[in-house]
Amino acid sequence: MQTSFVFAQAANPMDTFPLVMLGILAIVFFMVILPQQRKAKEFAATMDKIRRGDTVVTSGGFVGRVSKVVDGSDEIEVELNDQMKVRVLKSTLISVRAKNEPVKDSASKAG
Repeated sequence: MQTSFVFAQAANPMDTFPLVMLGILAIVFFMVILPQQRKAKEFAATMDKIRRGDTVVTSGGFVGRVSKVVDGSDEIEVELNDQMKVRVLKSTLISVRAKNEPVKDSASKAG
């Protein structure tokens, strides 16, 4: 008795490899690269809008108030307390908080 084995014939893996790689690259681009580019643009716009009186957080963890902004420079002067002012590169800032606005009294409106 003679037995023959039938093997399933698959397509050559090299035929589908470029399509798979193209799909993976598209997924990586839309889920990783594009959002990072948007975030970088937003951060650059925020850094350009820094003004005196804004509260900033540096990458070292210091929280201070901007006391001087030099146009055309990438440095700002941050006041950490009454006696200490430091010059900081804008690129080392983590976040910028808007200038503190006084809270409006709701009782004065009601009365």
